Amino acid sequence: MGRRLCMGFLGLLLGLLTGCATGPTANPQDPLEPYNRSMFAFNDAVDRTVLKPVATAYRDNVPSLIRQGVNNFFANLEDAWSVVNNLLQFKGAAAAESFMRFNVNTFFGLAGVLDVASEMGMEKHPEDFGQTLGHWGIGPGPYVVLPLLGPSSVRDTVALPVDYKGDLVTRVEDVPVRNSLAGLRIVDTRAKYLGLDKVMEQAALDKYSFTRDAYLQRRRSAVYDGNPPDTGLEE
Repeated sequence: MGRRLCMGFLGLLLGLLTGCATGPTANPQDPLEPYNRSMFAFNDAVDRTVLKPVATAYRDNVPSLIRQGVNNFFANLEDAWSVVNNLLQFKGAAAAESFMRFNVNTFFGLAGVLDVASEMGMEKHPEDFGQTLGHWGIGPGPYVVLPLLGPSSVRDTVALPVDYKGDLVTRVEDVPVRNSLAGLRIVDTRAKYLGLDKVMEQAALDKYSFTRDAYLQRRRSAVYDGNPPDTGLEE
């Protein structure tokens, strides 16, 4: 769940990938827009008052080399869950490479702190259970903004409990350690995108629509590994 909360804020920045500004427009995938806008405003307020200040302090006081190691550590844990989802999608080669990445970085990269696998030319194949459901032909359903967790869809929300179980951080039995790891991951992820805040403010005429449309595009692209069919429908 910590990873999902990280992605909640990232939803605010996904629109940067579209490369253009946008204004408020109706979207047929957003029948819950009144509720979603209210929850978006709540999440944004929490970020501005709590998460952003903590992430700023983390960025300003922790050396970049250590922050990179922290990011590598959590990315390595995600590779383990990608192995499972690639297998569920019958992507044997991607599953094998993800498995190799996880083992190489775990055993030769100080538990993933060093990304040795990338230096050896092994590519990442990130997959979650929401993408797996999409690969199986299940549509995204309506767009929904979750409290604290941020942008989602009905399909991705249904996938959350499975993704939670597949998150290795949740397997840590020591509760204080588990919670500390989850919190560190959230702060580290937020800190990486602090520099994009001003760009986001300048690019979006309506941050809500900007975030929603970019999230839907990003998830559709992820389901199809970057090559979605030109059907005009979201996935």
